Amino acid sequence: MNIKSGSLLRADGGVLVLNLLEAVNEPFVWKTLKRTLKYSQLEIEAPEAVFFGHSALKPEPIKLNIKVVLIGDKQHYVMLYNYDDNFKKIFKISADFTDEMPRTKQNINDYSNFLARLAQRENLRPFSASGVAAIIEESLRMTGRQGKLSARFSDVADLAREANYWSETMESDRIERTHIKRALDEQKKRRSLIEERLREYIKDGVLMIDSAGTKKGQINGLAVYNYGEYMFGKPSRITCAISLGQAGVINIEREAELSGKIHDKGIAILTGYLRNHFAQDKPLAFSASICFEQSYGGIDGDSASSTELYLLLASLADVPVRQDIAVTGSVNQHGEIQPIGGVNEKIEGFFDICKMRRLTGSQGVIIPHQNVQDLQLDPEVIEAVNEGKFHIYPVKTIDEGLEILTGYKTGNRRSSGKWETNTLMYRVDSRLQELALGIEKFYSDNKKSDKGPCERPSKQPPCPPPDPRRPTRKKEEEEEEKE
Repeated sequence: MNIKSGSLLRADGGVLVLNLLEAVNEPFVWKTLKRTLKYSQLEIEAPEAVFFGHSALKPEPIKLNIKVVLIGDKQHYVMLYNYDDNFKKIFKISADFTDEMPRTKQNINDYSNFLARLAQRENLRPFSASGVAAIIEESLRMTGRQGKLSARFSDVADLAREANYWSETMESDRIERTHIKRALDEQKKRRSLIEERLREYIKDGVLMIDSAGTKKGQINGLAVYNYGEYMFGKPSRITCAISLGQAGVINIEREAELSGKIHDKGIAILTGYLRNHFAQDKPLAFSASICFEQSYGGIDGDSASSTELYLLLASLADVPVRQDIAVTGSVNQHGEIQPIGGVNEKIEGFFDICKMRRLTGSQGVIIPHQNVQDLQLDPEVIEAVNEGKFHIYPVKTIDEGLEILTGYKTGNRRSSGKWETNTLMYRVDSRLQELALGIEKFYSDNKKSDKGPCERPSKQPPCPPPDPRRPTRKKEEEEEEKE
């Protein structure tokens, strides 16, 4: 009678594994699943019964003894737990899984065994020790941490299959490191079109990035572009302009509605740092606008907050900033540098620009010291660092980074609250003092010269009297009320 058992009935006495999102989105599946698990029996409904509420033939309910495992993300679990009362009663056990695992000897051996089983099952060439090591290194890079291995085994298996192809092409008996590298290079070549276009724009001067010399009010920040399966880093020019005023730090990205909430928070932290270090004996009275130049999309994250603070302090001190160094890192109100993500891609992004224009031996990147343990750089970058052609500076505080970028000693605050003379912080403090006094003098002078709404200093001609024929605002309002 064309009555066929579905997945629930076929899994009777065992375990059924379902995708949560598919079960919820498929019409009538979610309600049927909950009802079946709640009453431990399955009712088979004819298609017309679903729409019209009755059927000429209805099989008897079938008792079930089944366990159901739903696989989904945390967001959907929390949503169903909060808004579906039956969900928490039926699915009482939850378990979280991660796509990372610790880098231990046992897990490394398990990785080797996984690759050996994969090669045996799919008739791949056997892996050499260098091939296994290369895949484990790439696994570390996937996680962005030296102490964690990736548990995304589908991606690892795809890399192994592609390396096997190059091993066959090169007529090798084993899968070596060179085959893994060739597979990775080919993957990058297929996915890096946007990165190559941006690099061409920088080379042609369309995107303006300096990688040599010094300039005032300008610094190189580092950003990461994430397109799912491919991430890459790109330097961005950040500029700052200082003037007399009381607006504080102006985030131009926010004014243009291109700034995310986390980036807005990072900008607010800059003002907190200035209050903590320079506003104990005077008010902050200045205006400073900070902008990501030639950025036409949204910006979020706080990884540029230390970069913006370096630039702001150097601009207040009126000293130039090195353009052969790019910067990344988050900062707190006390000036402590905090770790960020995508450190490998950021370093390699600036290295590629410097290499394209010729390495000078002075170029480098400033990173948070906590990210040193996350470094898993391209061998070409490592070689350049070892040869002194490129530098990586891990820093703990804003003071350390400022001394590298400007060449000025930052100085210490004395017990009197004043900064050591002839230091960068002394110049910043003095400039803020001048700006505060300038604001006071400006308002004081205006108050003295302001004798009336239409009066001017004696040297200027007096204002003409108002035209009696022109109706005043009050008369216009009276006429409108009469109408």
